[in-house]
Amino acid sequence: MGFWRKLFNKEKREEKVDNIKTSKTLDENLRIIKEDFLKDCSDVVYREIKIGVEGKYRAVTIYVDGLANNELVNQFVLNNLMTMARVVKPDVDEIKNTLHDLAIEQNIAVTELEEVESIDEAILSILIGETALLLDNYDKIVILGTRGWPTRSPSEPDTATVIRGSRDGLVESLRMNTTLIRRRVRDHRLKVKSYQVGTRSKTDVAMMYIEDLVDKRLLEELDKRLQAVDYDAILDSGILEEFIEDKWISPFPQIENTERPDTAASALYHGRVVLVVDNTPFVLIVPTTFNSLVQSSEDYYERWGIATALRLLRYFCCFVALFAPTLYVAVVAYHPRMLPTSLALDFAGNRVEVPFPAIIEALIMEITIEILREAGVRLPGAIGSTIGIVGGLVIGQAAVEAGLVSPFMVIIVAITAISSFTIPNYNLAVGFRVLRFVLLFAGAFMGLYGIMLMALVILIHLCSLKSFDTPYLSPFITFMSDPQDLKDTVVRAPHIMMNNRSSNVPKGKRNRLDDKRSEDFNIEEK
Repeated sequence: MGFWRKLFNKEKREEKVDNIKTSKTLDENLRIIKEDFLKDCSDVVYREIKIGVEGKYRAVTIYVDGLANNELVNQFVLNNLMTMARVVKPDVDEIKNTLHDLAIEQNIAVTELEEVESIDEAILSILIGETALLLDNYDKIVILGTRGWPTRSPSEPDTATVIRGSRDGLVESLRMNTTLIRRRVRDHRLKVKSYQVGTRSKTDVAMMYIEDLVDKRLLEELDKRLQAVDYDAILDSGILEEFIEDKWISPFPQIENTERPDTAASALYHGRVVLVVDNTPFVLIVPTTFNSLVQSSEDYYERWGIATALRLLRYFCCFVALFAPTLYVAVVAYHPRMLPTSLALDFAGNRVEVPFPAIIEALIMEITIEILREAGVRLPGAIGSTIGIVGGLVIGQAAVEAGLVSPFMVIIVAITAISSFTIPNYNLAVGFRVLRFVLLFAGAFMGLYGIMLMALVILIHLCSLKSFDTPYLSPFITFMSDPQDLKDTVVRAPHIMMNNRSSNVPKGKRNRLDDKRSEDFNIEEK
């Protein structure tokens, strides 16, 4: 499984965390929280309430301003506690039980509520938006679910635009993302298992799967890798991706990411697992294959003939994006006789005034295109697209007129850049961009022989690559075990013919049109 698997098998390092137990004394708990944990934190709000005649008993609420929902805290927690303070009798003997019963069972109108016996657990809850309630002469801290940090509303994702399909996208809130996905999977067998990853960040991660469709070995392996992540801060799903993928050194992504909830829901229906990471709109989908990375969600919403034509076009564009510049360099430098005579003469005539060999010419244009592409991404939307178009036209025309490159080279590079934009998955497109430079040097030094040799190396690597024990090139190399998988590859068969799920789903659940009868059969068999 590579370097990371060896690292995961080692004993996991853990930072020392003092597990301080709560005290029965409210002042002692409050002192520890203020001085040892939340010292110099001006955004932490402390609200003390006196209960009973002459304020004999006390309660304190603690929350972080901005993370907790102030309206919820004020109306349903503080207001109710103050109302309770006016009705507590002065002759109560067992204040521990009375305060607890009145506050928790009768007065606090909050749906999520739990009690903790550790200061560390209370601090962690406060820092994720919950409200801690400390009661006098009570040896536990009550945690109230009052999360309410600001978040944007679902909108169409910029990285996965479609002509036909839903327009809502995932956001930076984990709970909202699980809600958007669950809205599309109304199945009681959809499970959501929670983790906290990162020794300092304590980032919430939710593992979503449909219980009877997922392979149990996949769940065990994914659970093992998540538990083995030993890093201080997981700020985005991209960081987590590097820790759990099989071969981090590969240029090809082994874990799919998406901003579209319908794509995540479709993956769940095919027995795959979705990882939702807090603070990022990108969810991770495992296992992943090359075929799934070339597909778009709207392939399933359009008619099968149109979807098949688009997929054929994408696979052709993948070939162009990877091999077009290096084939031009190899043919011009080593194999001009492969071209028709008139075309070979045109190539030679256009390159008469070019002072550089073909490889330098190609590198100049490819690097220029990459600079323009990166600049367009960093600039604001309208300006970025304008810079990309105008910059490409101006620089290309100026380079041809200056004699630095030939017109044919400009055409080849432009077609290559446009072809790379047809690849739906950004990480796969970036991998192709990196390999294109490797192939350029192979074609420049050894011609077509170098290209063939490097292509074989890439193909061998792809054949050996796996994503959570699933071959990366499946179903192209595993179709003998289940030929039905080929119906959803380069050609997208009509939905009425795709009645089987992928081969990684347990055998009894592969038939998509017969789930109810399969369940009845299993019950009778038992």
